[in-house]
Amino acid sequence: MKYFNNILETIGNTPLVKLNKTVETDALVLAKVETFNPGHSIKDRMALKMIEDAEKNGNLKPGGTIIEGTSGNTGMGLALAAIQKGYQCVFVLADKQSKEKMDILRAVGAQVVVCPTDVPPESELSYYSVAKRLTKETPNSWYVNQYDNPSNALAHYESTGPEIWEQTEGKITHLVVGVGTGGTISGTAKYLKEQNPNIKIWGIDTYGSVFKKYHETGEFDKKEIYSYITEGIGEDILPENVDFSIIDKFEKVTDKDGAVMSRRLSTEEGIMVGYSAGSAVAGINQLKDNLSKDDIVVVIFHDHGTRYVGKLFNDDWMKKQGFMK
Repeated sequence: MKYFNNILETIGNTPLVKLNKTVETDALVLAKVETFNPGHSIKDRMALKMIEDAEKNGNLKPGGTIIEGTSGNTGMGLALAAIQKGYQCVFVLADKQSKEKMDILRAVGAQVVVCPTDVPPESELSYYSVAKRLTKETPNSWYVNQYDNPSNALAHYESTGPEIWEQTEGKITHLVVGVGTGGTISGTAKYLKEQNPNIKIWGIDTYGSVFKKYHETGEFDKKEIYSYITEGIGEDILPENVDFSIIDKFEKVTDKDGAVMSRRLSTEEGIMVGYSAGSAVAGINQLKDNLSKDDIVVVIFHDHGTRYVGKLFNDDWMKKQGFMK
């Protein structure tokens, strides 16, 4: 008989799927569809790795409570691992995150704390600060800190990168990834660049985030920071997991273009994915003049569209934002 001992063993080995109707280039564009992970996002990979490493170094003890600030997907991955390993979970989210994400986290037994989006990261009300405070107040707890936790990027160096290299038979020329914590792009890129340093790494950013300007100028410009709707990518901080030296280019995509492309991926490719996937494909189209018919582009599709049914895939919400007529 062929079966898995628990759901965590099904993480990884996700497929590459060719995009046919949504890309405006003759290059071969392949989506790494991470929705096939059990928690329906790429974050399952690093969530399990961070927990296992914390167990090994003694930061996470039996019966402990896992605390993290998350946009939702990392929380889901942590919760699945916690169920198998006997931990409690408390997740802190910004109020711009979709209701679906919050409900899903509660459905897998996590406690959810919601904080305002429109506050600076150093504010005591920000989800970074609240997560740290709850860790201090909760006995036998562990603050994950996915932004600066090296196990985040290491998970992708050990799994995502090798998978892409093997699946493309080493022919990949470009990797395109929406950048949030930086673990996915940095870990995957490190592995791929070690195999072939000529592979181009493109990070997809959003307006209201500091990444692109910092990468190009070395300046952390607070004037770049303002509220945006896109979920899962962009930051108002510089996470330690973002290895700017390994990223060749950042491209910013508007809230509208990312949302519209997410809808198109569903209706034109039959792949229902979240906001960051739409932004990434929109970014590829913006950079199409940098591609040739001989290029092989791999784009990461981070999470599933069911996380955004009340937003991206809701006509009333899209109209309210001015994203569709």
